Amino acid sequence: MTGNQFPNEVQPFSIEGANVRGRLVRLGQAFDDILSSHNYPEPVGGLMGELTAMTAALADSLKYDGLFILQTQSDGPVSMMVVDVTSDGTIRGYARYDKDSFYRDTKINTAVPHIMGSGHIAFTVDQGLDTERYQGITTLEGASLAECAQSYFRRSEQLETALLLAADSTTRHATALMIQKMPTTGKDTEQRRNLTPEEDDESWHSAVILMSSMMTAELLDPGLSSLDLLYRLYHKTGVRIYTSKPLKFQCRCTEEKISATLASFSPDDLADMKTAKGLIVTTCEFCLTEYNFDDDALATLRALNSPG
Repeated sequence: MTGNQFPNEVQPFSIEGANVRGRLVRLGQAFDDILSSHNYPEPVGGLMGELTAMTAALADSLKYDGLFILQTQSDGPVSMMVVDVTSDGTIRGYARYDKDSFYRDTKINTAVPHIMGSGHIAFTVDQGLDTERYQGITTLEGASLAECAQSYFRRSEQLETALLLAADSTTRHATALMIQKMPTTGKDTEQRRNLTPEEDDESWHSAVILMSSMMTAELLDPGLSSLDLLYRLYHKTGVRIYTSKPLKFQCRCTEEKISATLASFSPDDLADMKTAKGLIVTTCEFCLTEYNFDDDALATLRALNSPG
């Protein structure tokens, strides 16, 4: 079964009678496209699926116009992963990993402290040159990516968040189910229900317990629609469904963008980058598209980079 038989969407929802909102992300073809350019070992592909689905869920919970980026840096076998999502719903990502570690140990421990090691995860919102970047950074604390993200929201955002992540790099299905307790302060408080603190806490804990009952096999089942999954979980309390948003893989690399980056280098640096054939060869790490720049292209870059 291939990823293109699975939805590619983020489905917002809220739980009736509670101050709880959520996002259900399911990725098929989009996840397939991310993996197709890379021959990742199965554990790395699974981590990429979890991070990609989680990034889409977090991005959709924010109001932004531009780019949301989730990036990990660590000292383990998987040393870096990055996924970014545009406000239009296009997504891409890639991972760096130590191939020897996976060849030596085919049954590598996939818990975060083992497969990723010590490091951090960064959450970045980039809305363009004329706006200030927002970035939150937290250490990788927890056995899973979900626990790391939950720790960040609890510590840095003071926002109760629960996450379930599931991914299969063989079927190329990935899912993220996220619920958040609506904040008691801020611009969204008018959407809150008038509950006592006890009722508020009880409804939140009930939503978390129900969510925890969802099995990985259900999250990755192509026979269940997003609405089926949410109804299974919250039909007793009631669940309100909002307009879903399609997601798709799309790399944003272009020859023009690569040229603009190379134009920032000095002529000597550009000369040092040339291969024996006199070309500068660059490869996009997201989609592995190769760009070649010959002497004429380099002359144009030098002209762009020259003073005056």
